[in-house]
Amino acid sequence: MVDLSVDLAGVPLPSPMMTASGCAANGREMHRFIDITELGAFVTKSVKAAPVSGRPTPRMAETDSGMLNSIGLQGPGVAAFVEEDLAWLHSIGARVVVSIAGGTASEFAAVARRVVRSPYASAVAAIEVNISCPNVANRGLVFACEPSGSHKVITLVREEVPRGIPILAKLSPDVTDITEIAAAVVKAGAHGLTMINTLLGVAIDPVRLRPHLAATTGGLSGPAVRPVAVRAIWQVSAAMREGRVPAVPIVGAGGVRTGADALELLAAGATAVQVGTAAFNDPTAPLRVGRELADALDALGVDRLADVVGIAHEGGLR
Repeated sequence: MVDLSVDLAGVPLPSPMMTASGCAANGREMHRFIDITELGAFVTKSVKAAPVSGRPTPRMAETDSGMLNSIGLQGPGVAAFVEEDLAWLHSIGARVVVSIAGGTASEFAAVARRVVRSPYASAVAAIEVNISCPNVANRGLVFACEPSGSHKVITLVREEVPRGIPILAKLSPDVTDITEIAAAVVKAGAHGLTMINTLLGVAIDPVRLRPHLAATTGGLSGPAVRPVAVRAIWQVSAAMREGRVPAVPIVGAGGVRTGADALELLAAGATAVQVGTAAFNDPTAPLRVGRELADALDALGVDRLADVVGIAHEGGLR
């Protein structure tokens, strides 16, 4: 038996496997197919302070080896999320990573405050801060594309979240130097990083010769982005080893469909793995990938998952 347990910034998880935010709603839908309490953690859809109707349709488009989406963080707002979704997740005993979003740094902080002060906060394993949101106070610039904006969001969220609940900053790959953003958020108080969010893309309908998506641009996810995720994880993990970024756990995300895919992210430096787009056509994927990962490690003669985290930086298996 391979030991798949991980330590996520002081929080023990029985498995490295998580869902990715936005790809499994807030749990009820996926729970019809798998027992989400068997996951290392369930990651919620990003929640904002007030209800959001989202962007106009069409919102999704299939691409070669991937998918574009432009949902627009549709959701009921944090009050309804806490009383309905977080309460339900708490009732079934799920370990929950709550993804939060906002148009300003203060909105992020307000959402975090409402979550951690709720009666169901004991279910919260971590707060994932989706800083890949447009900063309405800065002409729509995405927070995660600029160090000072990212730093401010994490600083304000850190003031609201008590000790014992790790803060994960979710980073965008659409930057010149992702290590610079990683350093900024960790120095602001992030206990870990989630990498990567989607890449910005556009798809043109070949018949109508106009963008598939009503909002024109969308986030590209799926197998096509996995090499980008591996690159980002590799760069930040290397920077941590060199002391340029304070060392914290990395949660890898981006195009994971199989256990071999997950192992690639772990070898690059990730401690845990999220499965997102694959769950759209296979809702069992987050658990299936975990079983395949265990089989792959067993075949390599590895007894503990922790032994392969970042192993590619050390020359691989010997």
